[in-house]
Amino acid sequence: MAARDSRSKPASRRDKAPPAAAERGRERPSGNLFWLFGVHAVLAALRNPRRKVVRLALTPEAARAHAAALAEARALRPLPAEEATERRDLDHALPPGAVHQGIAALVEPLPIPAIEDIAGLAEGRDHAVVVVLDQVTDPHNVGAILRSAAAFGALAVVVPDRHSPEETGTLAKSASGALERLPLVRVTNVVRAIEDLKAAGFWVAGLAGEAPRTLAEEKLSGRVALVMGAEGEGLRRLTREHCDYLVRLPMTGAVESLNVSNAAAVALYELVRERLNLSGGNERDATE
Repeated sequence: MAARDSRSKPASRRDKAPPAAAERGRERPSGNLFWLFGVHAVLAALRNPRRKVVRLALTPEAARAHAAALAEARALRPLPAEEATERRDLDHALPPGAVHQGIAALVEPLPIPAIEDIAGLAEGRDHAVVVVLDQVTDPHNVGAILRSAAAFGALAVVVPDRHSPEETGTLAKSASGALERLPLVRVTNVVRAIEDLKAAGFWVAGLAGEAPRTLAEEKLSGRVALVMGAEGEGLRRLTREHCDYLVRLPMTGAVESLNVSNAAAVALYELVRERLNLSGGNERDATE
């Protein structure tokens, strides 16, 4: 692969079991353990060999409904025995309003990959996309971005250690299983991570509403790092200065801006639109 600096502008470039009904209270699991909940998040975790599962709690209804998927997961690796529980007990064990669908798993956090690992993921690929989040703090947004990033074949999502949500059941539920499939890379310094991506051959495009050109107009291809700013504030000054391009999404003016997760989905689609059309929508190698 040629060094990035020698290339011109791209022509194409989260320990306790769920409490019994008599035990009221919302005790947080001890240590680093946390509860995943929801069908997609839990089943994806059970199939993920990198995810250590400590306990698995299901209502009788959920156990029956997902018996085949649970058996498939057990065929892949050892898993804890299923613990029968009641829906109201899960309601009291999990965050308020958690849509658990009768299934939850007590797990350890995933190992955290390093920014350097992204270069390895990109090795041998003519096209690669990485999403960098500059202080996006809402776990629902980060989870939704992970889901979109997986859907559109991104290699990873990069977030800062500070000013970003921890790995929790809420984030995993919003990601709908994508947290188990796509690396969530935590870095000390976003700007330094951007420079590391540049050294790995990535061109860096920051999304900014006031940018003079749209993402489509820049016709970016090859290896691209898409940088998204915090809800409301957008990209920080230093982050902007280290982007190769500032781009925007075309909008009608009926609304002032898009939610960051919605904007990420639109931008990710634009980056892979032509290749998805050429492959008939079947291009899946970036997430496998």
